[in-house]
Amino acid sequence: MNQPSRKVVRFDQWIDRSFDRILSEAPGVSLDVARIADGAVANRARLAAADVYQISSVRDEVPAALQVSAELLAQCPQLLCVSTTGAGYDTVDVQACSHAGVLVVNQAGANANSVAEHALCLMLAVSRRIGECAWRMRHDTGYAREDLMGHELRGKTLGIVGLGHIGRLTARMAAAFGMRVMACDPYLDAAEISARGAEKVGLAELLAVADILSVHCPLTAETRGLFDASAYASMKPGAIFISTARGGIHDENALQAALASGHLAGAGLDVWETEPPAHSHPLLALHNVIPSYHIAGVTHEARRNVATMAAEQILCLMAGQRPARMINPEVWPRVLERLDRS
Repeated sequence: MNQPSRKVVRFDQWIDRSFDRILSEAPGVSLDVARIADGAVANRARLAAADVYQISSVRDEVPAALQVSAELLAQCPQLLCVSTTGAGYDTVDVQACSHAGVLVVNQAGANANSVAEHALCLMLAVSRRIGECAWRMRHDTGYAREDLMGHELRGKTLGIVGLGHIGRLTARMAAAFGMRVMACDPYLDAAEISARGAEKVGLAELLAVADILSVHCPLTAETRGLFDASAYASMKPGAIFISTARGGIHDENALQAALASGHLAGAGLDVWETEPPAHSHPLLALHNVIPSYHIAGVTHEARRNVATMAAEQILCLMAGQRPARMINPEVWPRVLERLDRS
């Protein structure tokens, strides 16, 4: 018996060509590339016929009406799976998906090397005062090299919050620089954290001892606002704050105050509450802040890995095989039943 045709819908946002190529070469799969400019009504009608919805992980890239909510799911009775374009799933209401029997998969690990490299890049740039040096070379005169003296990473203590795919690679790279690595991850025991290249400590101890703090946890109800004024005040004086995780985990106004007061020596930020931040954002006015526009995972290699993993997980699902990166694995038996019925 011929297998039923399955429809994958994605929007006309940039994605590595490997995604479309892999799906176009697979029998029984049709790919619908919808235009965001067509609006929510037309696009919801297209999603109503979808078996899989491939969606950006970034909130600011998807109109609110096209993010995955209980309301949208009610209009998409055929939907079996929502697949995100990265490790994050900020655009997806996972609880609503689970209630509807819809599997959510992400591409965790596919961009880990690129993000870890970027975290180290930010650490180096802040520690060596690259941003301030670049500004002064373009706009200032009469200063000495010693006015821009920075610090080595070697011998410093790196504190990592979240020791998943990206965190463990960051730990490995930091160790190569001669750093001591400590980590806080409530979902891993001391033995597993040690196997991933770090010493397990609680968050309070990590804040107190880390010379550089690097955030690699997802944005959840537990982590939203985790780094507030109290957390910054608990950090070691002169410490550096780095985040390549998600905007919303750190309080931007409180961070600006901690930097402006001199309590923290600098920050490297790839993620923001609103992306990109406004030119007038107070953090952008500080020379000891190295900003980037959520590009840690945006390399040719990482984007190709993400697109390939996403396409392969979709084909795995359609063949009735368990995908590797499930966010709500408890619904997998229901998805199998729905696959068999359709």
